[in-house]
Amino acid sequence: MTTTLTSTPLAPLLDRLFRQADAATSPAIASISREERERLMHSKTEYLNFYGLLKDLWLPVSRETGALLYMLARSSNARNIVEFGTSFGISTLHLAAALRDNGGGHLISSEFEPTKVVQARAHLNEGGVADLVEIREGDALKTLAIDLPESVDLLLLDGAKALYTDILMLVESRLRPGALIIADNADYSPDYLAYIRSPGSGYLSLPFGEDVELSVWLGR
Repeated sequence: MTTTLTSTPLAPLLDRLFRQADAATSPAIASISREERERLMHSKTEYLNFYGLLKDLWLPVSRETGALLYMLARSSNARNIVEFGTSFGISTLHLAAALRDNGGGHLISSEFEPTKVVQARAHLNEGGVADLVEIREGDALKTLAIDLPESVDLLLLDGAKALYTDILMLVESRLRPGALIIADNADYSPDYLAYIRSPGSGYLSLPFGEDVELSVWLGR
């Protein structure tokens, strides 16, 4: 069966974007020691400056995680999706493809780096799914604090890792029972893992693959 994800224009576009992501380099981040990078990854106060240094890096989900996002959004018949961390739009394209094949919907994504927003919007247009996506430019602590759908079916966390819990708190009251939460590289956010795995949190959660935390909102 042909899907939006596996057909033109999206399939060849994603192949090209993954190749570009693999080839991208960042002299700015290369000049920072591993120890300093680790510290900044966990910082709740320096994330804007840190991710500004990463503006040349794509920081995409893996091909496997991209396919997983499509599968989860399709199998749950998601219509309203929130994404924290657009970057150049690779994960956004996977989720928008699922919305298209679900019959439509609305994806709200947030990205603070202006140059990435421009490129992501161009990729969404090229992929033929721009009509399904709203990219909000700015700090997600502000952009995702307002005007969310009454019911959210799926939340992807793939921005500044130190903010995963904060972003979840912004969206949690909108999660429908059974909503899925996918957190990429969640091992960089120990407070998020402690919260979402704790008894009484309202979530059922487990690590999935090498770098993903997959959770379902059960309600309280």
